[in-house]
This record gives sequence, structure tokens and C-alpha cells, in this order.
Amino acid sequence: MTTLPPKPSEEFILASASPRRKLLLERAGYRIKIIVSNVDESAFAAVGIGSIEHTKQLALAKATDVAGKNPSALVLGADTVVDFDGQIIGKPDDADHAEQITRLLFSAPHKVITGVAFVKIDTGLKIVEAATTTVYPKKLTEQQIADHIEGNGWQGKAGAYGIQETGDEFVEQIKGSFTNVIGLPMELIEKLLKTIESN
Repeated sequence: MTTLPPKPSEEFILASASPRRKLLLERAGYRIKIIVSNVDESAFAAVGIGSIEHTKQLALAKATDVAGKNPSALVLGADTVVDFDGQIIGKPDDADHAEQITRLLFSAPHKVITGVAFVKIDTGLKIVEAATTTVYPKKLTEQQIADHIEGNGWQGKAGAYGIQETGDEFVEQIKGSFTNVIGLPMELIEKLLKTIESN
């Protein structure tokens, strides 16, 4: 029988509206409260800083925004992008854009990068890190692409797909955190929270 690691005694705030992130945290046994940040992601340009720094910058901005209004609370901010050969691929604007992204990403391996930040104003806590997972895609048929776009599973997802829905059909293998591709690198979250608890 597997013994689950102890969870932080305090509830923390998730500064995200993502149902996938909420579900991952709750399934892992964490007690969370949702307060969505008001950060305008379009105001953060990725030019010249790279995908990893971009996600860390946004995660910190989201966590800081919510923490500023809740200074005694521990706040988690996160941001996920897909990196294809150095090019950041965000969420598709519409079905045509989703098809373009799908054809691009499923032509070669790509990276899913999530920046995570924990902030607590009244103790001066600020931790920012990122996790990278490499996804090796399968070659998709025209019918698979058409079905994916028509099914609207791409909506609201960086890279226009969700591995929890497409799974084995789209992906040959992954290297790194599987939950990162869903929305949060839970191994990294666990590590950071243990660090916070021990200090």
C-alpha cells in the first residue's frame, strides 16, 4: 500500500481559472481556494527572454497580483506554453488557428513548459521555477486532425490539445512530467511546498 506524503497544513490560493490545475491539486490532496488574477498576459512580451523565463515571469505576475490583495495567504501562480523550436505556441484564437497549430506541433517533438510561482506577501516569500516536458508526437491522419478540430477539444489549451483527452492517439512518448502537459508539474509543486513547509 502506497503512503501519500503529508500535505501542507495551510490552504493556499490558486491564481488560475484552469479546471485542470484545480483538479490536479485536489486529487493530490491539497486544500485550495481559487482567486483568478487580473494579469493581462498579452502585456508580457516573450521576445528576447525565451520560453522558460517568459512562463516564470507570467507565473510570478499572476501570483503577485492575487497575493497583493491577500497578503497573509500563500498563492500559487502558473503559466504554461508550448515551445516549438524556440517559438512560443499559446492558446488558439479560433478553429483555423487551432488547425495550423496542430499541424505544426504534430510534425516534430515539442516542449511543454510551465512556470510556477509561490508568493506570500507578509513573510516575503517568493519562489519561482519552471518545468519542461518534451512531447514526441505521432503522425496524425487528415481525419484525426479534422475530428480534433471539429470536437473543440483544442479550446482554451496551449498548443491546441489536452493530453488527458488525446492521450495515446496523439502522443508517442513524453520525457518529463506527465502532469505538466495537463497543466501543472505536480512533482515540482510537491518539492516547492515541502521547501516552504520546512522553512
